[in-house]
Amino acid sequence: MADALLFNAAALALGMAVLWRLAVRIGDVSFIDAVWAGGMAALAAVSWAQVGAPGGRAALIAAMTTAWGVRLAAHLLVRWRGHGEDPRYARILGRAKREGRFASAALKLVFGPQAVLLFVTCLPAQLGIIASAGAAAGPLAMAGGLVWLVGFAFETVGDRQLARFRADPANKGRVLDTGLWRYTRHPNYFGDCCAWWGIWLAAAEAGPGIALAALPGPLFLTFTLTRWSGKPLLEKGMAERRPGYADYVRRTSGFIPLPPRN
Repeated sequence: MADALLFNAAALALGMAVLWRLAVRIGDVSFIDAVWAGGMAALAAVSWAQVGAPGGRAALIAAMTTAWGVRLAAHLLVRWRGHGEDPRYARILGRAKREGRFASAALKLVFGPQAVLLFVTCLPAQLGIIASAGAAAGPLAMAGGLVWLVGFAFETVGDRQLARFRADPANKGRVLDTGLWRYTRHPNYFGDCCAWWGIWLAAAEAGPGIALAALPGPLFLTFTLTRWSGKPLLEKGMAERRPGYADYVRRTSGFIPLPPRN
């Protein structure tokens, strides 16, 4: 198993190096968000390729990871092509670009850290697939599949509702508070967490050791979406930019879907 993970790490490092050179060429690293999702699907595929007789559980984990990664990568890539450079990365790398240090800064601040965090977050898929050679999908794996399905539905529907809302010029400056967005301010983030906790549950069926080794993946994802670069960063300053957002925050759950408060 260690050899398989080392091979995965080497493949990821090579892929990130190629994409880093592309980012330097175009002067924009914003597509890294799409790489984050697509990279997990790629790691699942590389893990699958190293298993001689994968079995039903490995097939389930690979399918869940691939479907999640491909959908989200395509969504984020389309968003990047439509909106251009992400202001977050412009702030992080703006000074380095002006001073001619863009290439080194992009590697140290974006592609290097993202490669490490991507690998760790994807541990449930990698370990689950590699450790499931010849194993059928049992009750725990099927339960994980149901949790994943809830998450996949939430983020897919939530992203579509937001895209339709933003496409209407009449909604400029307004707050989306209908559909799934009526019950949680971040249905897409909630969906991401459910999807990866579902993948972790399926991987945990391979044994306590695999469950423990894969646990940093969903834990980190949940932390970053709820406490670090997801929800807190997105909501920072929203009350000033969008009238009515403070009221929306007061009546709407920040993460777990709940009925709106009066």
